[in-house]
Amino acid sequence: MRVVLAEDLFLLRQGIIQLLEAYDCEVVAAVDNGADLRAALAEHRPDVAVVDVRLPPTFTTEGLQAALRARQEQPGLPILVLSQHVEQMYARELLADGTGGIGYLLKDSVLDDEQFIDAVRRVAAGGTAMDPAVVAQLMVSHSRDEPLAALTARERQVLELMAEGCSNTAIAQRLTVTEGAAAKHISSIFTKLMLPPSSDNNRRVLAVLAYLNA
Repeated sequence: MRVVLAEDLFLLRQGIIQLLEAYDCEVVAAVDNGADLRAALAEHRPDVAVVDVRLPPTFTTEGLQAALRARQEQPGLPILVLSQHVEQMYARELLADGTGGIGYLLKDSVLDDEQFIDAVRRVAAGGTAMDPAVVAQLMVSHSRDEPLAALTARERQVLELMAEGCSNTAIAQRLTVTEGAAAKHISSIFTKLMLPPSSDNNRRVLAVLAYLNA
């Protein structure tokens, strides 16, 4: 898996590089600012980009803006945002094209290497890996939107866990229900969000993106 990394803190950048390489990822470029990130993404066209939100020179949203421009030039480019901050406006814009390969993790919530690597691999494969705190903030502003209002409280819980990247088994364990019950909730979500028949994995991603980007 070929990775472009954007992180301005030297020690953290080097640590992430070593972690990725330990799990057989090739870091084809590691940069510390938005301009170099745009150039690296255009040159290398990686399998996934791991991007901090706030990069030099202004330390506001250079990382996310560079990722958005790259995704316009390379539709579907998988991007995993790794940040200490939730930037709602840009996060919604990143979700707006309705394609998968999107993740948004808060640095303080990444507790072990397997959690991080699993998120990188899931995003690279076209899935989602959203931090629960990010999901919560994105959901608040449209809790009454249609057809989202048709979802039950339990279905919303299931969809939140789907956004985090949980499998049916993991959802069942988190909610203390059977896998069959979890599958029924997911099927109901697909129906209420009017998602056309396709592979379950694709519909999971579409359901998450429709919900978070409503």
